[in-house]
Order: sequence, then structure tokens, then C-alpha cells
Amino acid sequence: MARDPRFDILFEPVKIGPVTARNRFYQVPHCSGMGYRYPNAEAQLRGMKAEGGWAVVSTQEAEIHPTSDLTPANEARLWDDGDLPALAAVTERIHAHGSLAAIQLVHNGLHVANRFSRMIPLAPSHAITDSLDPVQARAMDKADIADMRRWYRNAAVRAKRAGFDIVYLYAGHDMSVLQHFLSRRHNDRGDEYGGSFENRLRLFREIIDDTREAIGDSCALAVRLAVDELMGPSGITSEGEGKDIITALAELPDLWDVNLSDWSNDSQTARFAEEGYQEPYIRFVKSVTSKPVVGVGRYTSPDSMVRVVRQGILDFIGAARPSIADPYLPKKIEDGRIDDIRECIGCNICTSGDNTNVPMRCTQNPTIGEEWRKGWHPEIIARAVSPEPALVIGGGPAGLEAARGLAERGVDVVLAEGGNEWGGRVARECRLPGLATWGRVRDWRIGQLSTRVNAELYLQSPLSADDVLQYAIPHVAIATGARWRTDGVGRTHRTPLEFLAEGNVVSPDALLSEGAKAVPADGPVVVFDDDCFYMGSVLAELLAKAGRAVIFVTPESQVSPWSKNTLEQGRVQRRLIDLDVEIITANALGGRTKERLDLSCIYSGKTWSVDCTTLVPVTARLPDETLWLALKAREDEWADAGIKTVTRLGDCLAPGLIAAAVYSGHQYARTYQEQADVDQVPFRREDIARLIGQCPA
Repeated sequence: MARDPRFDILFEPVKIGPVTARNRFYQVPHCSGMGYRYPNAEAQLRGMKAEGGWAVVSTQEAEIHPTSDLTPANEARLWDDGDLPALAAVTERIHAHGSLAAIQLVHNGLHVANRFSRMIPLAPSHAITDSLDPVQARAMDKADIADMRRWYRNAAVRAKRAGFDIVYLYAGHDMSVLQHFLSRRHNDRGDEYGGSFENRLRLFREIIDDTREAIGDSCALAVRLAVDELMGPSGITSEGEGKDIITALAELPDLWDVNLSDWSNDSQTARFAEEGYQEPYIRFVKSVTSKPVVGVGRYTSPDSMVRVVRQGILDFIGAARPSIADPYLPKKIEDGRIDDIRECIGCNICTSGDNTNVPMRCTQNPTIGEEWRKGWHPEIIARAVSPEPALVIGGGPAGLEAARGLAERGVDVVLAEGGNEWGGRVARECRLPGLATWGRVRDWRIGQLSTRVNAELYLQSPLSADDVLQYAIPHVAIATGARWRTDGVGRTHRTPLEFLAEGNVVSPDALLSEGAKAVPADGPVVVFDDDCFYMGSVLAELLAKAGRAVIFVTPESQVSPWSKNTLEQGRVQRRLIDLDVEIITANALGGRTKERLDLSCIYSGKTWSVDCTTLVPVTARLPDETLWLALKAREDEWADAGIKTVTRLGDCLAPGLIAAAVYSGHQYARTYQEQADVDQVPFRREDIARLIGQCPA
């Protein structure tokens, strides 16, 4: 297919100082959870972005010195020459596909506790670190400032030796000593590096000059700056010092990468922000500099990309999350395959990897992080050598992905869904407040399956064990999902609570199917959240917006604590406060009458009660394994029926994230005829020792 001429502007080359990007697609620096501990995985991940058409591919932040130690977070490192082999492997992979490699240099200042290096953190002024450790950073003296400048120069030289084409200075997300010096909130110095705007800018200007001298005229210099902290006059604003900084330094770097601070503002989920949400804050930048500008906004629509370029807002379409969901997004636009784009849903499961210190995952793209470890390619799945037909039962995220992958492998696949719509839990959850984009998980897979002549799809087709045995299809995958428990069992209560039956209990499944009308309109509703991620809060939001009086009870100390990992927790809790939801933390369930609910303090055991006519327990789920158990009971009939394997997938095997269900389905499609060695680790592991001493000249 030919590229739509409307999108030609996205494929124009753009100069960045001494180097040229082949198009306007720019993978901005983003964490991967791989970093210095998993160098092969990191290199393969970044190389895949270049293969997919991103003209510039960046690393995550690279710590420049042991006084900037983010342990246990797993970023890049440039502490000394021993870190060069891992980074050289990244640039080699990126260059192999004709893309530019960028590295983001950072000293994290008061953002680190230096847990591994055990060195004292450094900051513009004496301050406690923001890492929740009982650690303070000391104020840098003139010798420290000289050291800092030297560390940046050394890191820039090493970055050039490792083969990077673009060297970043990072002053964003409130995670960089450069931003800390700029900030009146962090910098209360009385010397020439504090006080006035020009003084607070001094170190930044000096390090820009030092870096330019260190990298010479063959590498480009980029600056990543937070132009607004969304704190009003307490922080940097795009109308105030954000604009002043860029105006003062306008022509010094070769490229400006502009965004919001902190990370939770920069990477807002679709629940709280639309595509292009940063435009009001960054649109001024091109009016004060002649240098190219890159910014982000979770852009997945080619039309939106063209608009921001034509309107003079950006020169490059920056992306982190959309490049994770679809590393081949640029190539698909270039090849005229718009419908094949696997659009980011803005759920931030990717950010949870970095925040839990593991390699990232993605709800839409199950291959992310598995490029080296399992050899998975986001666009290529090998055709089966001798494909045998498969029956997939259940049209939720696991079943859809399994059927899609099987069909792509040349397998004749039948997908049977007992309900009247595709998507399973995705279809129900995407109707909840703020989660509409989650429907893309279903829509993309249905779109892909609709083009496959070897895929038969049937709705309203519940199957029994008799049906499965009668069809005699060799490989059967059961993806029948899970249901929410109503007996109170979860993390806090490990055995059923019989007293819940004394009053009205409504399952989350009823709300997912019927909406707020599943709950009687009279009296207060208590949402008891022991799940700790999004479901409890979003159901409380649904009910509050429908006019119900809602009380949110959780054994945790805050609402939806796991959503810290998706950068949403503050917004989630604020949303419930704004909706006048009463929030009760640190309490478990203690008893029940028809109109009252007894609560029990998790610390003291002290009990008290609240009015409650309806309880919605959001605790845990049980797999819908009815069909599995029925077939397992008749396993001795499988061979006579021509059945070779029966496999559970997704929530039917173990309830979890939608991302886990998609991953389960994808893994099944790749391995459905294989007999795994259960004693063998099912993926490759890094051998760091092999890299020792392999420093490039």
C-alpha cells in the first residue's frame, strides 16, 4: 500500500545540529526497566524501535556518577568506562537500521538516596531527599560544583565514545540537579548560583557550554526541560520561568525536548488526559528558538501528528508510550497501513515496570521486553511448520490475542464467545469512566482477525464439554475469564465472611454489566477495596457520578495504592474527593446488618460502624474454570476425540492484569504445539560477566 500524501510531512528529514534525522518520529528518552542490569535486552528493545522507523531512538536517563545512584531502579549508567560496552551495544543496534542514537545524561541530585553507592546525595541547598529514605542531601560547595561540571564533561565524552549521535542534558521531572538549581523551591543559595534567575541558571548554562566542548562538532546537543510543573507560582510555569529559561538559552542546544514535570504530569493516563494534553504548555517554545522542538502528548493519530507540525507546535513527534505499544508505528504510517497501528491505550502499565524495578510490559504489545529474552518480534511470528487446527473458547483479551497470533501463524482457528459482544472484561471495563481507550485492546484484535480467511469467529456460542469433544479440534484453548468474588475474600480477609449475607451485596460484575442501576438508589453504598488498583476507585466514581452517596473503605493507607506505579494515585484520590466520596482508610470488614456495616481498624482492631444499604466488595476474582474442570474430568476421552492439548489462558488460568491476559494469549499462539521442558528456564538470561573488559577503544 502507498503512503497517504497527507502524511508526507511526517517523513521529511530534519537537521539537529550536525546530524540529520530521516523523519519526524522521535522516541524520546524513557525508562525500560532493563538498563544497566539487562544490556542485551535493552539493546534489542531500542534496536526494534529503529527497525520500526523511529528516526531518533533514545535511552532512558543515564546516571553520570555514583553520587547519582537510583538503586533499585534500573536505568542506564555512565559512571566509568566499564559502562561503555553495554551502551555501545545499544548504539550499534540503533545504527543498524539507520536511526540516530540519543543518550540522556543526568545527575539526580536530591532525587536519590544512593542506596548502593552509600555516598551522600548532592543538592543546591541542604535538603531531605524525595525518595522517602531517612537521608538528606548536602548543599554543594564550589568544589562540588566544579566536580559536577567535570562529571558531566566526562560522561559526555564517554557517550560520544559509545557511539551516540545526540547527547542530552536532562532538566525535567524534578529528577535532575540541573532542574533543582533552576528551582526556587530547591535552591536557596546566597552565592552566584542562587537567588536571581540569572544566578539559578548559571550552572545549567555552564554545563551546556562544557558539554558542547566535550562532544565537539560531530554530536548534537539536546536539552530536555520541564517548562511547567503544574504548581502555579510555587514552581516553574510555561508563562513564567519556563519560557524565560528557553528564551535565555534559546540557541545554545541543537534541540529542545520540552515537557511537564513531574513524571506523573508528563505521563498522564488516558483516564485523566486526552491525546495532545501538553500542547497548551509547550506551544510557545518555537516562538523563542530557531532550533527544532520535540514534545509528547501520547499521540497515536497520524492526523494529530500532522496538525502539530503544520501548526508550528513541534518539529518532531515525540513518543514514549506509543512507541512501546507499537514500535512499528512510523513504518505503518509510511506503508499506508494505518489500521494496523496498535494504539497506546494510556493505561501506564509500562511505567509500572520501572516503578517496580522490573523490565517493562505493555497491555497492547505483549512482545515488549521479550525481544532478546524470548526472541519475540512485534510484527513477525513464525508460521507453524505443520499447523493443526485450534479452538479458542472465550473472546476476551487472552482469547482474542491467541486467535490473532494463531491465525497469523497459518493455523485454522475457531474463536467461540458465549456472549453477544467481543472483548470480555475489556468490553465491560472500557465503558467505565475514563477507560474508553481500553477498548482499543479489543478493536485492534478484531480488526486484525477480520482480515484472516483462516479465522472463524462466532458470538453467542457457549460451549460445553460435550461440544468440545464432538468438534474434535486437536488444540483447545480455554479463555473463559474470571468473576469477582462477593464473599469478602482478598488480601485482608483470607476466608469467606458469612456476615456479608446479612445485607445487600452487589458484585463488581453487576456494575460492569448494568452500570450504576445495579445498585439500589436508596441509602449509602460502601465500596470496599482490597484489590488496591483501579477497579474500586473507578466503580466509586461511577456510582458517585450517578448520584449515589458513596463511602470508599480500604485496609490500605490511601486509595488505590498500586496506582502509584501507573503514576495515577494522586489523581485517583483527588477525583474521589472532588466527587464528595467519603474515604475511610486502614479499616477492614468486621460485621454486617441490613442497614449498617461494621469496620475494624487494621492496627488496633477497634470496631465501629457506618450506614450501608449496599456493599460492593472489590477484593479478588475466581477463574471461570467450569469448562476446564468438565473437560479435565473426561481427559481419558480426549485422544479418541482427536484432542491433543487443552490449555487454560489468561484470567481463566489466574486472574490478573489485562496485560497479563494478552501476554498469556500471545505466548500460547507462539508455543501451542511445543512440549516445554518444565525444568528449563523459559527465557534467556543476561551474563554480565561476559561484558567485563570489552570496552571499545
